[in-house]
Amino acid sequence: MQRRDQHAGPGRLKIAAAATASGLRRYPRDLAESIRDVARARTDGDTAPPDLRGLHEHELAAAWLGHASVLLRQGGVTLLVDPVFSRRIGPRLGPLTLGPARRSCPVDPAALPPIDAILITHAHYDHLDRPTLAALASSRTIVITARGTRRLIPRGFRHVVELDWDDEREVERLGIRAIRPAHWGARAWLDFGRGFNSYVIVSDARRTIAAGDTARTDAFRGVGPIDLAVFGIGAYDPWQHKHATPEQVWEMFTAAPGARLLPVHHSTFELSDEHRDEPMRRLLAAAGEDRSRIIVIEPGDLWAASDDQPVPDRLRNC
Repeated sequence: MQRRDQHAGPGRLKIAAAATASGLRRYPRDLAESIRDVARARTDGDTAPPDLRGLHEHELAAAWLGHASVLLRQGGVTLLVDPVFSRRIGPRLGPLTLGPARRSCPVDPAALPPIDAILITHAHYDHLDRPTLAALASSRTIVITARGTRRLIPRGFRHVVELDWDDEREVERLGIRAIRPAHWGARAWLDFGRGFNSYVIVSDARRTIAAGDTARTDAFRGVGPIDLAVFGIGAYDPWQHKHATPEQVWEMFTAAPGARLLPVHHSTFELSDEHRDEPMRRLLAAAGEDRSRIIVIEPGDLWAASDDQPVPDRLRNC
């Protein structure tokens, strides 16, 4: 599959300078807050119970659990995509977690139903969170992850399976295929050997996409029809070469083609420079008269295909 080189030419230095400036606006503050958390012996405190009533009654249902974490029920199988429930994400140095703090209450893993499979799209700390995975470890659960990331998964799961691009795996009654987004998989600066996946999930009656992180790409064109597409819509300023803008997400979604879009990867961790409310507002504007195809829910809320509701006129405060 041909991939556009968005780093070519003089734009490379401009992108690097913008990314560096963006990081310097946040990373020193995150480090200072991490040290204060440890000094004050901060505990996790309250968690948000997800509203999962009726999950198992639906052929297709999904709950957004904050950032890129999604609980998916499809074809009688329960999946969890990129679960991250920690209050702070990033590399650990002793008691410190060096990274951004969560802006909303995390979900308590104990409140979730039994999980048949966990899908990890790539190894970035906001998608592969080892403390969360350790809390979810179960002998009934299969983990499907990207190439070169198996050793990052804590022990205690039934199986851990790496999928490379175009590889497929059957889980219960589902077929899961990895496709190549426009992103990268390194967990550290010199960590070049790790893959990065999007997933197409197929049951007898439904087809869904868990896109993970991606810049604008043609990888999703024609993979449908898609009943539900989960796309990240945030962290594009100044990272548009790695994270699609809301308008580009809408373009990829309609090219799939997709019926319903669940936007994620926004308003949970401060990873970029756009305002917290901007991604959803831009996405709704891009959809125009088709905005009813966008699922607007708060973290912990459940959406089901069988009792679908129209999008409200005003954006909810997530």
